[in-house]
Amino acid sequence: MIPVTVREVAELLGADVVRAVEAPDALDRTVAGLAVDSRQVGDGTLFLALPGEHVDGHDYVTAALGRGAAAALTARPVAGAPGPCLVVADPLVAAGRLARDQVDRGAAAGLRVAAITGSAGKTSTKDLLAQVLELDGPTVAPVGNLNNELGLPLTVARITPDTRYLVAEMGARGVGHVAYLCTIAPPQVATVLNVGSAHVGEFGSQQLIAVAKGEIVEALPAEGTAVLTTDDPLVWAMRERTAARLLATSVRAEPAGSDAVWAGDVVADAFGCCAFTLHEKRDGVAAAPVRVQLGVSGRHQVANAVAAAALARALGVPADTVVRGLAGARPRSRWRMELGRRADGTLVVNDAYNANPESMRAALDTVAGMLADRPGAVGWAVLGDMLELGGTADAEHRSLGVYAADHGLSRVIALGEFAEAVVAGAEHAGTAVRAEVAGDRDDAVRRVLAGVAPGDVILVKASRGLALDTVAAALVAADPVGPDDEQGEG
Repeated sequence: MIPVTVREVAELLGADVVRAVEAPDALDRTVAGLAVDSRQVGDGTLFLALPGEHVDGHDYVTAALGRGAAAALTARPVAGAPGPCLVVADPLVAAGRLARDQVDRGAAAGLRVAAITGSAGKTSTKDLLAQVLELDGPTVAPVGNLNNELGLPLTVARITPDTRYLVAEMGARGVGHVAYLCTIAPPQVATVLNVGSAHVGEFGSQQLIAVAKGEIVEALPAEGTAVLTTDDPLVWAMRERTAARLLATSVRAEPAGSDAVWAGDVVADAFGCCAFTLHEKRDGVAAAPVRVQLGVSGRHQVANAVAAAALARALGVPADTVVRGLAGARPRSRWRMELGRRADGTLVVNDAYNANPESMRAALDTVAGMLADRPGAVGWAVLGDMLELGGTADAEHRSLGVYAADHGLSRVIALGEFAEAVVAGAEHAGTAVRAEVAGDRDDAVRRVLAGVAPGDVILVKASRGLALDTVAAALVAADPVGPDDEQGEG
């Protein structure tokens, strides 16, 4: 954190300071970070006591202070706490106010904020952008997908006086959520990657999703930059909702207008990693195109890379640094197109972190491309439920089965509430497809291992609630050619 004392935090938040034990210098300690897990507390940490689904953080205040926390941010006094409790009406809201103060302090020293939202690809784009910006200056980005009203303050708490760039990933469960996150970390540059059907069950319609996502460009100042893709009509329409400068992007064609970044000549290798030509124009003047080879798998990563490039360029990062950062970028967040390469040649694509109709199709497209480079290989799809789709769920899962079969995945194993819909869709698409329902994760593993052959490609994907990462891990671990086997060394 940018150094602040416990006293300064209390004054900023208007907190009541409650101390069971008098320690004259307790309020003069410097706050060194923010934590919600008492096991992650270090010397000087501010412990955030939040009620959880199963536990209440107030029950761990004494343990956190005993581990060296400078203070605890609480909704009520904690009897016998061996350190100060800063009592506020809502600790989570207070953490957001503290984070905003940190951003403001950072901005005074030159901190720039880049914000990312969208129905799919936020975390992957965040990881790509962070690896570009790190080449230009000290950068803080979320670990994993800390993209809500708790995750953003935890991320902001990692900035220091030297931090040059803050990458803020912003998720939403409803209208107003992104706008609130922008009050915590006001962006100078921002992008909406896409408007899909993720969480449509919560929002009610795709149009309301667009309303929510577009709040990010509404928060930009006039001197900021909105990075918007012309490939998604709902995103491109958001240009009317911002006073900021517009930077258009595309992976299909050169966007009209004077300022744009786009990709062309996309080619994927046998592992789904794409090379493409990156184009840019400023004030209508085209720069020399450059070739970029990505080290992350998935054709959809091209759109993520173009968005990251546009954001970086809008922040003033030199073009050669952008190209170098994209070329050197590697996966940072688990279970997103994570490739498990077995010694028998079988490839397990673990994309089990989350799923919605758009990301499912993107993953299936990538696997279809891999199969094109593996003559004779069989494509497997172990697919679980896509959650939060509301009344569209059955139809979307049937469409998923059809899409898998149409794209060459001839073995489909589905599990979850909508498994039968996936199977029905796959079977309807063609007689060459063998689709079946698995009873649980272990059953899914058994069904794959009973039929998989060396060199096959297995996609594992579902919403996070189904925890199919365990299926992918089991399939990789079940390699019939062990790493010490002579064949495995060949």
